[in-house]
Amino acid sequence: MRQKDTKIYEKDLDLFSKYLSLWVAVCIISGTLIGYFFPSLSTSLASLEFANVSLPIAVVLLAMMYPMMLKLRYSELIQIRKNVKPITYTLIINWAIKPFTMAIVAWFFMTIVFSSLIPKELQNEYIMGMIILGLAPCTAMTLVWTFLARANLSCALIQVSINDLLILILFVPTGMFLLGLATGFPVPIDTLFFSVLLYVALPLGLAALTRIIAARKRGEEWLEKKVIPKTEKITPVGLLVTLVLIFVFQGDKIINFPYHIALIAIPLLVQTYLIFALGYFGTKRLKIPYAEAAPTAFIGASNFFELAVAVSIILFGVSSGVTLAVVVGVLVEVPVMLSLVEIMKKNRSKFNYGVVK
Repeated sequence: MRQKDTKIYEKDLDLFSKYLSLWVAVCIISGTLIGYFFPSLSTSLASLEFANVSLPIAVVLLAMMYPMMLKLRYSELIQIRKNVKPITYTLIINWAIKPFTMAIVAWFFMTIVFSSLIPKELQNEYIMGMIILGLAPCTAMTLVWTFLARANLSCALIQVSINDLLILILFVPTGMFLLGLATGFPVPIDTLFFSVLLYVALPLGLAALTRIIAARKRGEEWLEKKVIPKTEKITPVGLLVTLVLIFVFQGDKIINFPYHIALIAIPLLVQTYLIFALGYFGTKRLKIPYAEAAPTAFIGASNFFELAVAVSIILFGVSSGVTLAVVVGVLVEVPVMLSLVEIMKKNRSKFNYGVVK
């Protein structure tokens, strides 16, 4: 780990990240109560849209995505040769395995295990939500998990940067294939492509432009120490506001089917531990040292839930079961990932293979 990286990220989870599941639960309750007691507000918010995109949610989502993209340092890509093995294995898990296991696990639980507990229409919606959640690997939070595990942040940065670029290419075709295969839903390619363009390409491009301008005028160190710490505070606010808005429209489902949250969480937990197991045992088999094995295992197990929320809202709306399933993924993410960090730390000695090649 480089000294510069250590200084930038040498902190434990902040108050927001540490208690993310609690904040999500508060948003679920607040949004549900607002939607239930003030139905006219829900109707008014629903009318504020353009091209099937909710304008209030679009604003907060874009504000949420930009600070995360600003953290990516593309200069790290020149170090790819030093991390070929973990990066290659990461890409295999993230794009050749994870989306497909998520589709299978979601389909199995929703249509077989819980078939008598969930109405048929909602089964398909929950499956689609979990598929969307599993399509994109985690980005910014991977850096947090990697730091907590005291692993290689430079390797994590490279993995995050490469996967963000691949999302632009692979997210749409993979999503169309899996959603159509698992549920028969004909996904409109233009809508899905617009989602990626709006919530990945646009903030990614703005962030890259910001880094270039800031580096030329004030230096990259000024950007890292002064600008990013201030802008990153926007992300948690944007996420929480988004969740409240979502559950203003989800009130009827929460009140009528409160146990559905637990039923959705079960397959998501199974999927997370399954993908982590593949990362854990795969890196051991490949003899990848702990410093690189940890981020390799984390990035696939975690999800790019901000993008998943945006896509589900654009494709299916804030009141859909699809969006509800995605938000449940946010609810379980932090406690599960913290448990995986502890597993890696306790087994650190088992990855003593020397320098990765």
